[in-house]
Amino acid sequence: MTCPKCNSENCQIINEVTQTGKDFSAGKGCLGAICLGPIGVLCGACGKGKQIYNKKFWVCNNCGNKWKA
Repeated sequence: MTCPKCNSENCQIINEVTQTGKDFSAGKGCLGAICLGPIGVLCGACGKGKQIYNKKFWVCNNCGNKWKA
């Protein structure tokens, strides 16, 4: 692979990981514990909506240009 900006062959592929959403809601967990007891703590994980995205990019080691793989 060659860089489209400087035509260098000194390029490598990298993987970027991003995530959105919450992992655990302490408020929902406490409310669930009050209403339902120890099992209610699991309510904090309900509807968490956490999503993980992986994107692959090429990066030129000479000029720093980055483009999608």
